[in-house]
Amino acid sequence: MKNPFTLSFGKKPTQFIPRLSQVNDLVEDIMDEDPSSQAYMITGVRGSGKTVMMTLLYSKMEEEDDWYAIELNPETDLLRSFAAKLYQLPGMSSLFVKAKIDLSLLGIGLSIEKATPVSDLETAIERMLDQIKKAGKHVLILMDEVVGNDFVRPFVSEFQILIRREYPVFLVMTGLYENLYNLQNDKSLTFLYRTPKVYLEPLNFTAMRKVYTKVFDIDTSEAEKLASWTKGYPFAFQVLGYIRWEQGEQSDEDLLADFDLYMSEYVYEKIWSELSPKDRSIVICVGKLGDAKVKELRESLNMDSNEFSVYRDRLKRKGIVDVSQYGKISFVLPRFDVFVHNKEYMDR
Repeated sequence: MKNPFTLSFGKKPTQFIPRLSQVNDLVEDIMDEDPSSQAYMITGVRGSGKTVMMTLLYSKMEEEDDWYAIELNPETDLLRSFAAKLYQLPGMSSLFVKAKIDLSLLGIGLSIEKATPVSDLETAIERMLDQIKKAGKHVLILMDEVVGNDFVRPFVSEFQILIRREYPVFLVMTGLYENLYNLQNDKSLTFLYRTPKVYLEPLNFTAMRKVYTKVFDIDTSEAEKLASWTKGYPFAFQVLGYIRWEQGEQSDEDLLADFDLYMSEYVYEKIWSELSPKDRSIVICVGKLGDAKVKELRESLNMDSNEFSVYRDRLKRKGIVDVSQYGKISFVLPRFDVFVHNKEYMDR
């Protein structure tokens, strides 16, 4: 039998724990008669399951009769891609033809007799959305791993115009915290500050235990131990399952040694490379002190309260630290303290 766990990012594994509550809440909000927003951001650290959640959301919306779900690649010309995919929506082409929407000049669709060809993408999109609105349909746009490039910025700016003109369009973007933060700080896209952010929660402990128990045919206590090692981090859940499947039974020490190696090579090195020097100094200090008190950390780092708060909050939004306990800070990522200790030792 093939290994039911995967080390590939973005691929929906055979064994995974769906975040049904968060997905359902998002779907309900989008489909509300008076939705709180028409744009949403899903963010989390690498390996936190953003793409899998996007896939589940797409599948949910595809089941709705009055909704179309369109996936766009943020590394391509988004306006052109969006226009082309709108034109190809099932059941809509006849309405576009009847409305004499001629997109032949844009390389989309055929020429229509006695119709003036549309010469720009924004007009083409708006005319198609007019027909979609009249048909009582809605469009959900999904973009995974968004960055503020020359395709994303103009598309999001145009999307803001579409919202103002009350078109039935919705946008869900996933991305790393720093990428979404940089995007919303663009001077022309400040409306994104008001966009609801969905921060991915740890996986359900009971569900993880159930999967490990079933897949490996082990008792509950053994499965609980494996699940606890992951701290609910989706990629860690996959890595631990993958190693256990490939290596079979082995000592806890050997299993954790392999786990540390895989986590370092596949995700932690990349996370570390994206931290600023000040971020790293705080992370190293947390690694040394364990579940540290904020006061102790500030004194060790010689930082005042205001300066420390800025970096603490940023590390929290990046999904690296937990600050839910008042006055304390600890790692969210499993065995990240081991990785940090090894990095410090190697970098001496």
